[in-house]
Amino acid sequence: MHVSEPASISSGIAERYAAAVFALAKENGALDALEANIDDLADALAGSEDLRDLIQSPVYSRDTQGRAIRAIADKMGLTDVMKNTLSLMADKRRLFVLPAMIAQLRDMIADEKGIVTAEVTSAIELSSAQSEKLAETLKKQVGRDVKIKTTVDESLIGGLVVKVGSKMIDTSIRAKLNSLQNAMKEVG
Repeated sequence: MHVSEPASISSGIAERYAAAVFALAKENGALDALEANIDDLADALAGSEDLRDLIQSPVYSRDTQGRAIRAIADKMGLTDVMKNTLSLMADKRRLFVLPAMIAQLRDMIADEKGIVTAEVTSAIELSSAQSEKLAETLKKQVGRDVKIKTTVDESLIGGLVVKVGSKMIDTSIRAKLNSLQNAMKEVG
């Protein structure tokens, strides 16, 4: 077994659950509610170490996970489709793929809305005006609405690294310095 096999198995499980949830939500005209649900779940996962522990730890029994996730789903006011999916995932001991399922659902919803996500890494945090201007510029390039997902990496020194789909544009000073360093090695 290769190291990547468990990750690809988890990804496959997440894809199947995401596809089923997406199809049901689309069929019921509830994609906006689904999007709100996954945003709420992502926020809950990011903000609660206990919830992350619940979905990942094999220490909790199937029954304990099921009761806990149903109570959480009820308290959060999630849609029936999402509640039932989370319950099924708990019954099948598959809650550990929840973060991957959320990512898959976000991609599917964005694709359905004709939105592409651009992952932007900058040396300093972008202002909202800079993000909007970048989104407009990228929209002209890709021909679709662009949602910007930003991260800060001070090691870039300056500039941006933009990833849209399989394309990457690296205008960072770090990349330029590395390129210059490689060019100097070839000369010397």
